[in-house]
Amino acid sequence: MTAQPAALSIDAAAARLRAGAVIAYPTEAVWGLGCDPFNEAALLRLLALKARPVDKGVILVAADAGQFDGLVDWDALDPTARAAVLASWPGPHTWIVPAAARVPAWVRGDHRDVAVRCSAHPVVAALCRAFGGPLVSTSANPAGAPPPRTLEAFDPVLGAAVDAIVDGATGGLERPTPIRDARSGQVVRD
Repeated sequence: MTAQPAALSIDAAAARLRAGAVIAYPTEAVWGLGCDPFNEAALLRLLALKARPVDKGVILVAADAGQFDGLVDWDALDPTARAAVLASWPGPHTWIVPAAARVPAWVRGDHRDVAVRCSAHPVVAALCRAFGGPLVSTSANPAGAPPPRTLEAFDPVLGAAVDAIVDGATGGLERPTPIRDARSGQVVRD
């Protein structure tokens, strides 16, 4: 097996994220990859590691809804839809919501909206708090391959290519979080 970087503390990983690192960390169901969503070079590197096209967009994960201030256009959602989104958090619910103009194209992909989640997973929430805002959250697998549920199941080449790993366990969900469109309520990914 190819060597993986040493596991870092939450604070050390947050510092590396601010410096442009791509990290691996446990999420609700699988191991994820993350970076600073406003660092284009870091995000493009993350996508290259996964062989994922930029036009698909990525999910942003946060510790609480306030971390999405200025990124989500809450006023573009009707009050009932907004209430449904906010009532589901923190928790394993990803929503496609109207993006504010500040959300970069490399985060949205070819979409006008952005996918967001406020996680109750202790490692994810602590990492977002230490970083000071939302992070990119995408499964830690090459495109088309199954996402790893344990660190031992990590693709060895991908594991060696990340800058840091935050130790921990996944949250026990059987599958990645469902994704729903906040405007329509339609399930995009079950």
